[in-house]
Amino acid sequence: MAQDCLFCRIAAHEIDADVIHERESVLAFRDINPQASVHVLVIPKEHIASASELTGEHGRLLAEMFGVMASIARDESLSGGHRIVTNIGPDAGQSVEHLHFHLLGGRALGWPPG
Repeated sequence: MAQDCLFCRIAAHEIDADVIHERESVLAFRDINPQASVHVLVIPKEHIASASELTGEHGRLLAEMFGVMASIARDESLSGGHRIVTNIGPDAGQSVEHLHFHLLGGRALGWPPG
């Protein structure tokens, strides 16, 4: 855990969040500034700054994270589709230096995104 990391503190339950799914190594919670009617952040509890730090050793963790996202999409009735996004670095819009995936759905999502 990185002491100055917002998402590490949420994962440790030091900061309140609207948690909708939790496993030993993964946490999912609703975004406080939603960009769609369903906007969930899925994070590893382990501090990883971004997807650029992932290695082959993270394969099991990533599989678990994507399984959690699939489960949430079913639970939230996103049968019409949804988007999974991760940003890497400030130019891409990463505002918290902790790996996280945005699960967005519940409305038509345009392309390109931003």
